[in-house]
Amino acid sequence: MGFKSAAQRKAVWASRNEKGEKGKAPAMSGKIDKKTLACNKPRRTPTHRTKSHIVKACEGGKEKIIRFGQQGKKVNSVSGTAGKPKEGESAKMKSKRKSFKARHAKNIAKGKMSAAYWADKVKW
Repeated sequence: MGFKSAAQRKAVWASRNEKGEKGKAPAMSGKIDKKTLACNKPRRTPTHRTKSHIVKACEGGKEKIIRFGQQGKKVNSVSGTAGKPKEGESAKMKSKRKSFKARHAKNIAKGKMSAAYWADKVKW
């Protein structure tokens, strides 16, 4: 049960307390229902403390929830990730992309069930 605002969540919680219902607090808006996530479709997680993206990786009949990417790193910034290759891109960004791919090549090669694969695909 996802809520669009804190006010909506508080209203539901208050109505539960008035009715005398006991149970868990309603889900926060930052929660992601893992059952409804589409396979192999990455999503941003702006409310997660440390990871910027989540994906339900599906391969060979197996499913796995993977969180990846450093929260707060901006794409195409000097201190962030290189992002998609751009025409007229600086040499520094090209070298950052090349270094990331070389450093994580073994893990990227593991395929869809690794965080490195998704970071390479989405952020680099």
